[in-house]
Formats: sequence, C-alpha cells, structure tokens
Amino acid sequence: MGETKTLLVKNIHQLVTCDDADQVLQDVHMFVRDGVIESIGKELPEEEADEVIDASGMVMYPGLINTHHHLYQSFSRNLPEVQNLELFPWLKYLYEIWKNVDEDVIYYSALTALGELLKSGCTTCLDHLYVFPKDAGDHLLDAEFAAADALGMRLHATRGSMDLSVKDGGLPPDSVVQSVDEILTASEKAVAKFHDPSDYAMHQVALAPCSPFSVSGDLLKESAKLARHLGVRLHTHLAETKDEEAYTLEHYGMRPLEYMESLGWLGDDVWFAHGIHFNDEELKRLADTSTGVAHCPISNMKLSSGIARVPEMLELGVPVGLGVDGSASNDGSSLMEEMRVAYLLHRLNSSFEAPDGYQILKIATRGGAKLLGRDKLGQLAPGMAADFFLVDQGRLELVGAQYDVTSMLCTVGLQGAVDMTVVAGNIVVRDGKLTLIEEEKVSEKANQVEQKYLNR
Repeated sequence: MGETKTLLVKNIHQLVTCDDADQVLQDVHMFVRDGVIESIGKELPEEEADEVIDASGMVMYPGLINTHHHLYQSFSRNLPEVQNLELFPWLKYLYEIWKNVDEDVIYYSALTALGELLKSGCTTCLDHLYVFPKDAGDHLLDAEFAAADALGMRLHATRGSMDLSVKDGGLPPDSVVQSVDEILTASEKAVAKFHDPSDYAMHQVALAPCSPFSVSGDLLKESAKLARHLGVRLHTHLAETKDEEAYTLEHYGMRPLEYMESLGWLGDDVWFAHGIHFNDEELKRLADTSTGVAHCPISNMKLSSGIARVPEMLELGVPVGLGVDGSASNDGSSLMEEMRVAYLLHRLNSSFEAPDGYQILKIATRGGAKLLGRDKLGQLAPGMAADFFLVDQGRLELVGAQYDVTSMLCTVGLQGAVDMTVVAGNIVVRDGKLTLIEEEKVSEKANQVEQKYLNR
C-alpha cells in the first residue's frame, strides 16, 4: 500500500453531495485518507493532513463520470470533409483514417481528451476503443491506461471489436476487423491484465463489440457469455439512427433492441450508447431489466441522429448516464458542456417534462456511477472515493449565479476550466491547469503525432 496519504479540504463554502437526501452542506471540512472520504463536518479534524486545500468561497461537486467516449477520435476532429454528414457516410469516410491508429496515436489522443475531461471536472471516463488494426500491435489498451495514469484519472477502457467488414456488408475496412476467436482471446487477456474489480479501482475493463451493423450475432452472443463468465460489463452502440433500425430489420427481421435481447444483451450489466430510437414498449423493457443508456446529446445533434427520450427514461426508471461520445462527433471532450447542452436540449424539446439542472448533474454523477457499476463513485459522503472538483464562486462569470448551486452548471454553465479537480485524493488540476504533465509540451507532441497520422 505504501505510506498513508491524507488530504484536508477546509472551509468548503457549499458542498453539493448528490447523495440520496440531495444535501447541500454549508461551510464544512472534508478529510480524506488513501483516496477515500473519511469525514465531512463542521469541526476541523485534529489530525494534521499531508496536504491542505483551502476551499473558501468555493463550491464542491462530485467528479463527473463520462460513460461513452472514443478518445482516439480527438485526432480526427473538425475535419471539413465530414462536417455535414450523417452517421453511416461519416463512418465510411473516417474509417479510412482510423485504420491507421497505432500506440502513439492512442497514447497522445488519450492524453489530449482525458486532459480536457479532467479540466472540465470529469474524474472517471469510459472509453469505447473498438479499432484494433492488424498491424498496430497488441498494446493499444496499454497505451490508453498509461495515458490515464500519467494524468491521474480513473479509466474504464473497453476491449471493443468488429468482425464484419465491407466485404461482409459492414462499414469498416478489412484491416480493422478480426475473427470471433481472435476477439474473444484478446478480450479475455485484456480483462486478466487490466481489470481491477475492487471498490476504488483506477482501471476497469468492459467488453464492447462496436454496433449491430459492424459485428456478427455470434460475436455479440459469445461476448455476452464471456463478459458474464469474467464478471465484467457489456457496452455497445444501439438505436442511434434510423439507418441502423433499417439494417437490423432487413438482416435479422427485428428491431435493434429485440435483436440484442435475442443475443443475451439486456440486464443491469449492460448499457447502450445513444438509445435515441426506442419506442414505448422498448423503454419499458429497458426499465424492467435495468439496462442502461449513455446519453450523448452533442454528438446526436451534430450527426442529426435525433433526440433521446430522456424525460421518459427517467420517469420509467431507466438507468441514464451522460457521455461525450467521440471527439470527432462532438468535437470536444467536456462533460461540463455536455451537461448544459443536455439541459437546454430537453427544455426545448420537452418543456415542463424536461429534467432540471440538478437532475442533469445527477445523471452525470450518480447516473454514470450506476452504468459503470461503481457504487463508491458519483456522490460525496464518508466511504466514497475522494473524486471531486471545485469552482470558485467569485468568478466574474458566476456573479449572481450562487442562488442555486445544484443547477448552476447547467443553467449558467461554466466557461473555461474548473479551479481544481481531485481524483482518489490527488490534485490533478490546480488553477485550471493539469498538475502531472506539462500541457504545452504534451500539446506540441500531440500535434506532431496527429499530423503524421493524418498524412498517412
């Protein structure tokens, strides 16, 4: 374990717990030991801490949890050729770039996107990596976890997969698909190497075949069996577009959710990215089986995919988290921005039925923790992981915004970085800057790697 490490956060002006009682605590202190919250209260602990943060005038929030991302896509964002395309043609174009990813691309794109997430208050990220080119070697996940460790962030990475290429009627090129046996072997190895099932794990792995139109039914069925045998979760894209619906009806005679259910893909260990085009019965089925949805509003808007029925999902009790989605369909990595867009989109679309700002915050914290199966994340209380961020209420941009700090991040929003981000009791963002890497040097190197990659 090494030496005990303690942290005291004193004089917290307001602490938004996101706990079951929705408490907002005033003028309290928090004591952290070995990355876990030991106490929160009005009295200062007698023990001296190794590190002290003075949070006078600050609001503390639980760290945000990103439940769907493609970190490698941060090296193919803002490309003019794809700005006005919808999902299928967008994918067809970008696969010709993505088939060239290698360890350097994975490492530096992950540093870039995870760094941006940390600066916007996100402390845990799920990355859906499903592009494993034949000549890229076996260490892409190693590169991704190394990037998260360099930044001090919690990472859930997926061993994603595709086994249907263009010649099989799928979308990806031949060089990025593998056989079912190759994928299952690699999946088992990834779980053995990286997955830590403990309560406060920094690394976890999920199995994530890409989508119903890029993988076979065999791969989906066998992945579900393997994930349950290994005790890890299952993730894929579903009900993102009408094109996908047409594809599963034509090829399998079933709508997407019915098709996935026939292959064992419903349950409280499964969550789908997007979930836009579910009908009433399907929403009830998700609720009844505790199958989750990662809501990605900015990506859905950019690709003209549609608006997920989040108000109805919440009403029915479908587990919902928030996701940034790929940086190429966003084109950023700020879960803070995602929250505000989610709030405004549903106000526009659903008026009185829309979730309020605090409900959106809880989707991005408690909701995300539920989707990832992490009951020690997503709220601030003794026994929970010390994952949080601090925002100075004295900022010019927040004058007059302090009357409801639970909704403030969605109604007013936050431009620029948070003041401080802490993961597992370690300060990873201070004064809006990453603490464990030199941002300017990393940016320079990342731009070089990206140029080389795009020029291939």
